[in-house]
Amino acid sequence: MTYPFELGPIRPVDEADSLLIRTTRNCPWNKCGFCVNYRDKKFSIRSTAEIKKDIESAADYFNGHRFSRCFLQDGDSLVVKTKDLLKILHHLKKYFPTLEIISSYGRSQSIIRKSPQELKEICDAGLNLLYCGMESGSDSVLNLINKGVNASQVVRAGNLAKQANMRLSEFIILGLGGTEYWQAHATATAEALNAINPDKIRVLTIGIKDGSDLQEKWKKGKFFLPTEENIIEEQRLLIENLNGITSHYANHHSVDLLMELRGQFPEDKPKLLSILDTFLNLNEHDKLNFILGRRLGIYRRIKDLENSSLYLLADRKLQDIGSSKRADLEQIFHSLRAQVV
Repeated sequence: MTYPFELGPIRPVDEADSLLIRTTRNCPWNKCGFCVNYRDKKFSIRSTAEIKKDIESAADYFNGHRFSRCFLQDGDSLVVKTKDLLKILHHLKKYFPTLEIISSYGRSQSIIRKSPQELKEICDAGLNLLYCGMESGSDSVLNLINKGVNASQVVRAGNLAKQANMRLSEFIILGLGGTEYWQAHATATAEALNAINPDKIRVLTIGIKDGSDLQEKWKKGKFFLPTEENIIEEQRLLIENLNGITSHYANHHSVDLLMELRGQFPEDKPKLLSILDTFLNLNEHDKLNFILGRRLGIYRRIKDLENSSLYLLADRKLQDIGSSKRADLEQIFHSLRAQVV
């Protein structure tokens, strides 16, 4: 479909029905070791005039549709100068007066470069939700993936956004510390999240993409992928150490093994731990059956193991692989994850 205004390539899962307005092209950092979304693409900030024209074109195109949400593309709209961003937001609210939530990705570095007063003005003008790729609260992991910030900056940025009355959704990636840093990744990330208390914690699972810097480390033996079971153990350690927060927690994407893992802190913490324990307490064959079944779309949740026809189908797929070596199976599991990241 062709639109009379410019659109970027991605948006958060939660913004599926939102109006999309492109303020920047690509990512201002574009060096994260796990990411290939904007590889070899130059970053630029669109002119205020271009963006305002797109807003007007979108209003004509949608002809009075009452959007409640708008997402500002691409990788980070907070790099736009505050005075220009305020003009864009005012224009957006003028042409789409029913908007209740305007959101954007926001890097920690971009947030901390704004003064508290600027952030408050931006929020008051309508940009009231930020999606932040924390990825990890461990300095070792942040350095491994070349995130460009440290844990203290991540926490500072999150607190600045919250103090400006912005809603905050923090993304983390399970397995990102590999086998070397998995414990530090879990405990330090929990510590950072406890210090921020974001509105939402959204979880993804590692899937190494072709052409990424992390893939190069993996090929050279400088990074070792955790098993699916180890990733669940890591997630259990993370949740076990989340304390004093009121965040909504969710496995956020089909790349995650346990899609039923979602709930509100603090009341749903025991339920989340119980779901993880249900998986970890499965016998070895049932674990492999479930993992492959989930990765192939046979299962949606652990309870589906009780469906005998689905169980037999997953078992046949295991037999078709023709290998009982765990390393071979884990490689297949990872390949299937990487396809959906």
